[in-house]
Amino acid sequence: MTNRPITVALLAMPRVTAATLYGFHDLFAGVHRDWAMVHGGHAESPFRSMVVSRDGQPLEGANGVRIVPEASFESCGSPDVVCVTDIAVPPGEPLGTTYDAEVDWLRERHAQGAILASSCSGAVLLARTGLLEGLDATSHWAYCDALKRDYPGTRWFPERGLLFAGVGQRVVMAGSGIAWHQLVMALISRFAGAEAAMQIARINLIDWTATSPIAYASLRHGAQSGDAAVAAAQAWASEHYQHEAPVAQMVAISGLAERSFKRRFQQATGMAPLDYVHHLRLEEAKQMLESGDASIESIAFDVGYRDASFFNRLFRRKVMMSPTQYRRRFGGLKARLREAGNAL
Repeated sequence: MTNRPITVALLAMPRVTAATLYGFHDLFAGVHRDWAMVHGGHAESPFRSMVVSRDGQPLEGANGVRIVPEASFESCGSPDVVCVTDIAVPPGEPLGTTYDAEVDWLRERHAQGAILASSCSGAVLLARTGLLEGLDATSHWAYCDALKRDYPGTRWFPERGLLFAGVGQRVVMAGSGIAWHQLVMALISRFAGAEAAMQIARINLIDWTATSPIAYASLRHGAQSGDAAVAAAQAWASEHYQHEAPVAQMVAISGLAERSFKRRFQQATGMAPLDYVHHLRLEEAKQMLESGDASIESIAFDVGYRDASFFNRLFRRKVMMSPTQYRRRFGGLKARLREAGNAL
């Protein structure tokens, strides 16, 4: 902890999401201040957060939101923390030279001793700095497959909601969605103490959930392959994943020799054909668990598994919770959302 203001630079750039960018700003600004306010007192936040861009000029973020930075890279000084809140680009999309200035600045700030933090898809930019080489890292579950391919020297863990890495733990990364709440609270605790972070959690009803981000992940994420033979097999599998011998049928549809098909499928999708079918089956099982009350054995059979115990083991391994736990967690959530929608 420190008595001087802790400066936090929030990186503004094209396709940054305003909700997350300013969400970071609001939580940092509320430290001590909001708790004192609701108790009839007055306090100042020990954090000075500012929105920073390469030139300090207004820019358009994701969804057409106009963002007005407070400082440029040159004028913002030497912040203690730099946050890459997120970036709304599709997984694996080549960025070219669009963000080279931001990447260079991140490297410079880290070399000067700053903590670098990223949340969700912000890991895409942090990975480009090269500072994650040899380290553990996390990102949104939809981005980790592409990041693994592009940065094989980094160990990617989509199941981690919050992760600290590097010398002095000066790289802090949050995974999917609102895991950024955990990231901000961790930074608040690091500089202002655990009690200050707890106050922010209580004021804002932030729940440090133990549910793995993998439980939320769509097992069907990823685009249709550009390889026509593989794409034909994918299209068939999406409709016939219950088939008793799906891989043999996919090979036949592709018109390729089995060995060639499996090699091309792996290259195109990043997984073996049978693993792909398992992902399709388990995603359908998740939908059934969320929406109905059929038995686990019945769901296993309906999606293509004759052995319910095997289905249970596979589901737990891929989703990080049992089918029963998943139904309890997400079936209840869907029911509450349905009730809320019907009440409007």
